[in-house]
Amino acid sequence: MRGKITLVTGGARSGKSSFAENLAKEALGSVAYLATAIAFDQGMKDRIKKHRENRPQQWTTYEAYSNLDRIIPEIAQTHNTILLDCVTVMTTNLMFEQEGIDWETIKHEEIDRIEEGIRQQFIDFLRACQEYNVWLIMVTNEVGMGIVPENRLARIFRDIAGRINQLIAQEADEVYFTVSGIPMRIK
Repeated sequence: MRGKITLVTGGARSGKSSFAENLAKEALGSVAYLATAIAFDQGMKDRIKKHRENRPQQWTTYEAYSNLDRIIPEIAQTHNTILLDCVTVMTTNLMFEQEGIDWETIKHEEIDRIEEGIRQQFIDFLRACQEYNVWLIMVTNEVGMGIVPENRLARIFRDIAGRINQLIAQEADEVYFTVSGIPMRIK
């Protein structure tokens, strides 16, 4: 038997995290919350604090964004549901692990190499969750529905995030799109 994958996507403040948390609350068994954000400024610290306060006390929180496949065996010993929030923040963190890059002049081959490394991290993570038969709920931002970003870094991020979302959606058993707090099942 393989684990189930649910992807919840939507724009900023669309209600995707709340919907994903409600799905996890309905799960039978215990929930592990994988928080991928890094508190790099006061605004992010405030957002993280608010997310923590909204989470049920009995959930176990893991703060990580890299090589997540390696912690799944430990998590799966005591949890049957994993909620990862969020894919796009994880993608950003993995992009910025690359030191010394001038994102405005980076060559396409280097972008492809970085994207492949990020893609492999998600593939390994998805496989581990399926192997250990957990229900994986992933939250992501739909970043490709607006205007084309002015700077190159933002365009690179949008493109990588969009392709990572496609990868996950293809593997997912179900996909929800949230708009104005209303979830719609699209797969």
